[in-house]
Amino acid sequence: MHFLLSLLPARFTRRLIHGAALLRHAHTLGVRVILRDASGYVLLVRHTYLPGWYFPGGGVDVGETLAEAAVRETFEETGIIARSEPVLLGLYHNRETTRRDHVALFEITEWDPPSRSPVPNSEIAEARFFSPVALPADITSATLRRLDERAGRMAPSAIW
Repeated sequence: MHFLLSLLPARFTRRLIHGAALLRHAHTLGVRVILRDASGYVLLVRHTYLPGWYFPGGGVDVGETLAEAAVRETFEETGIIARSEPVLLGLYHNRETTRRDHVALFEITEWDPPSRSPVPNSEIAEARFFSPVALPADITSATLRRLDERAGRMAPSAIW
């Protein structure tokens, strides 16, 4: 399925994924997670079916708390195991995707690296730590805004 999505234009792929979620739910709710290494580098992932670099994350499953989803998605996409509870940094309205999409941003400060890299796989092409002053050129605008907000370079916004 991920391979088929990678053949479609990114804008269409995003709408298709969120449209399918809306068929099951009135609203979509996702999580993204900030993880930093000892040097302050931030972990970003690149999907196989969408362009750009994102924080690890994904959808919240039925019956799952936001924090549980943050831990699960971090593990599924990177193999990283959370040792501390995720800290909620903010809840954002993602108007770019649909009028009904919201994203909860967490930070996990204590974690164990994976015993072996689960990347690449059918969903994640690459996961890598980046220096905050040498981020990839194709980082998504929402990811960059959150990093700029956290660094005090930009006023906080409720829009993803």
